[in-house]
Amino acid sequence: MNLVPVTLREACAFVAAHHRHHPAPRGCVLVAGIQRDQEIVGVVVVGRPSARRLQDGYTAEVTRVCVRDDVPNGCSMLYGAAWRAVRALGYRRLVTYTLPAEGGGSLRGAGWTLIGEAGGGSWSRAGRPRVETETQQTKLRWERLA
Repeated sequence: MNLVPVTLREACAFVAAHHRHHPAPRGCVLVAGIQRDQEIVGVVVVGRPSARRLQDGYTAEVTRVCVRDDVPNGCSMLYGAAWRAVRALGYRRLVTYTLPAEGGGSLRGAGWTLIGEAGGGSWSRAGRPRVETETQQTKLRWERLA
């Protein structure tokens, strides 16, 4: 397996085809992929933090990691690559979120730290109704710090 550059369009198509519970993200700071036998088998998309309080110009967020089931250690490989890439761009912190049912072994394997519970609930308000498309339960925040 090799890390390879991919376009956001390629990463979004992969996420749409393979991710368990999230749609493809809208934008990015960077994307990368894993290639095996000339085929993309995993992608990572890094963007701006969704939480306004984390939008300090030095924090980025892994918005999607998606790896086929037959790719051992692929998530850890992508989380590690994402951290190295954002560090090279001058970022000081990288965050991501998992569902409580997800174990987090890939993140621990890539050197991330579990911070605690975060978020959850609906983004829809009476003044700005939204169609909820993503999981609304409380999530776990993980981070890497410089």
